[in-house]
Amino acid sequence: MAAAGAPVTNRSYREVLRHRGVAGLLAGDLLAGAGTGMLLVAMPVQTLAIHGSVPRAVAIGLVAASPFILSTILASVIGLGRAGVAPRTLLIADCVLRAVTFTTLGLLAVTDRLTLPVLLAGLLFGSLFRLAGSSSRRLLATSMAGDEGRFAVNGLLGLNMSVALYVVGPVLGGIVVASAGAGVALLADAAGALILLVATLVSVPRGDAGRGVPRRGVAGESGWRILRRRPVAARLLIVVFFFNFFYMPIEVALPLYVRGSLDAGASALGLLWGALGAGAFVGAALVNQLRNLPQRHLLIAIIGLWGMCPIALALTGDLTVAMIVFGLGGLVWAPFTPVAYSFVQSGLEPDEHQPVVTLWTTGATVAAPLGLLAGGPLVELAGVTGGLVLSGVLTLLLLPIAAVAVLRRD
Repeated sequence: MAAAGAPVTNRSYREVLRHRGVAGLLAGDLLAGAGTGMLLVAMPVQTLAIHGSVPRAVAIGLVAASPFILSTILASVIGLGRAGVAPRTLLIADCVLRAVTFTTLGLLAVTDRLTLPVLLAGLLFGSLFRLAGSSSRRLLATSMAGDEGRFAVNGLLGLNMSVALYVVGPVLGGIVVASAGAGVALLADAAGALILLVATLVSVPRGDAGRGVPRRGVAGESGWRILRRRPVAARLLIVVFFFNFFYMPIEVALPLYVRGSLDAGASALGLLWGALGAGAFVGAALVNQLRNLPQRHLLIAIIGLWGMCPIALALTGDLTVAMIVFGLGGLVWAPFTPVAYSFVQSGLEPDEHQPVVTLWTTGATVAAPLGLLAGGPLVELAGVTGGLVLSGVLTLLLLPIAAVAVLRRD
């Protein structure tokens, strides 16, 4: 698979946003992401309030992993199967189920009736369409933008995530949790899901709902079969899996790092995530300027630079320094996902996008629950500082493997 097929003139962010459908869907994604970003602060705080006899790190890991378990199974079925489901339908289902679930969890939390088993069950079933909805959002936006707008749309989706999930969301989450409680932040995420639902219904015409899905009556190929014909993409998927897997202990360690090493509370946790998002915002804003660089080498450089971040974080006990380190980490990490997806999508036929992107998203994201489940006991045994250092060292050890996997041409 080549990094690009026939030469394509990549459009700028401004040109892509002139398409009303793309702009509307991305606006809904941005507002919904802000609600989800609040959970980065609210979920650990809520978990620590109700963990009971379960060790803190283990409880945080379980809560963070729960949304991925059933959603991974469903997305795997879609990616490995031959029958396509319209991306618009999957995204709508995700928004509706998420709104109902987080409204219920938020009301229980506000009334002090939320328990750890109920929270785990709610996250398990309420996130059933999470991965399918995420890949569908990308498919809908890139299909409306066309081949020339794909790189810009992937960059804008990364920009949305940086701004909403790691800047606005955590900062608002820290303020809301400190002033009104974690339950209000859960209700805010439900409201974000409703906003994305409206944006999808208004911005994505039914005629665009099935793009990238095999036509009725035509036997489509599974995502795995298509990836086997593109070994570079398959090997890159393995690299991305371990890149994400080695990152996950950071999410378990960070709330404990703030309470312990930094001796701070929810507001500091929000500021730390906000610093990551601020750096990621700059990195994502520059993605479109990186389109002419060798994508394979760029991906490897990002892995190496990010690996230094948790190690540097473990060496400081000062909030300001930690924010600078995390901000620089966000700067180098942000281009990774847009570049990786653009690289994979560039060699696909229209009917191949949904099975491959869904399977690729699932394979990359399944590292999250596995890494979180492993991260809880790891941080409990190695300690917060040891867990952060180990995350960075393992990521750096991935560099030679990534070089062989990605730079090798077929």
